[in-house]
Amino acid sequence: MCQLNMQNILSTNAIVSAKNNIIFGPINSRRFGMSLGIDLSPSTKQCNFDCLYCELAPTATVNKQTEVITVEEVINELKKHLHDKIDVITLTANGEPTLYPYLDELIDAINKIKGQTNTLILTNSATLSDEKVFHSLLKLDEVKLSLDAVSPDVFKKIDRPFHDIHIEDIVANVIEFSKVYKGKLFIEILFVHELNDTKEEIMKLNAVLPQVNAARIDLNTIDRPPAYPVMGISYKELHTIAQQFDKKLPIHIASRTHAEPNNVYHTKEEILNTLDKRPLTMDDINLLFDDASKHSLEELLQTEEVSIKKVGKLEFYIPTKNFKRKKKTH
Repeated sequence: MCQLNMQNILSTNAIVSAKNNIIFGPINSRRFGMSLGIDLSPSTKQCNFDCLYCELAPTATVNKQTEVITVEEVINELKKHLHDKIDVITLTANGEPTLYPYLDELIDAINKIKGQTNTLILTNSATLSDEKVFHSLLKLDEVKLSLDAVSPDVFKKIDRPFHDIHIEDIVANVIEFSKVYKGKLFIEILFVHELNDTKEEIMKLNAVLPQVNAARIDLNTIDRPPAYPVMGISYKELHTIAQQFDKKLPIHIASRTHAEPNNVYHTKEEILNTLDKRPLTMDDINLLFDDASKHSLEELLQTEEVSIKKVGKLEFYIPTKNFKRKKKTH
């Protein structure tokens, strides 16, 4: 049993008591299920990025937390709210959760009380260069890593990182982590209009992502008021971008921002061709297919030419013959 050294915690950092703000939710997440959130920086934004699209106010980047809550506070609050209807305990923060200095001890403590509930962290991937963080994340059931760009100039424009963070290191560490991690790994790319939505940047992402062993790659865009004057892209643009990625990648359009229905007729052959290029969820199908096409899809399911593949909490429609071809997931 891990012993939490509370004396050391109290002596090395300024302790912030923010019990009322540590736990939030539960929130019914379409991607991850019923999520109970833990905010590891409840009193202020502490982040090694100052992303253009962040919903929090612009703040100078940092490489460590200076205002820190205790592991004991987190666990005490979690015990009050955790119940068997929660699908996932999500570690996040007003900023970057892996900057929390006692993350390893906290994960160990959560794992002792979580029961059948999964654990998840939402991280920008930058601290995977820290060996302790890297190995701490291996203890989680699910990890979501952000990777908005792989070009140094685009990365710096969008994510505005702390001065000693380099995208080349992040990419290498994401690939390495994906090879040893045994849980469900999700990659998220958030697209910003006229920054990382260019063909050139998508090609560069497309060269990196096949090296990452991800259960799902979520394409997203801005859906909350951003910190800086930037714009997201439409669902149609996300769908076009999705078509440009290697068909073996488990691409999923996460955002429904500005999603305008484009319900048109598709023959069975066209449906199979579309699903071959990019597996779709029912949300996608409701936006893209008319009623006749949906009926044809049902017939393709009955004849077992199309199958349903579950990834996390999402169900994807995919040509049955593609199961062996598509990249294996955890």
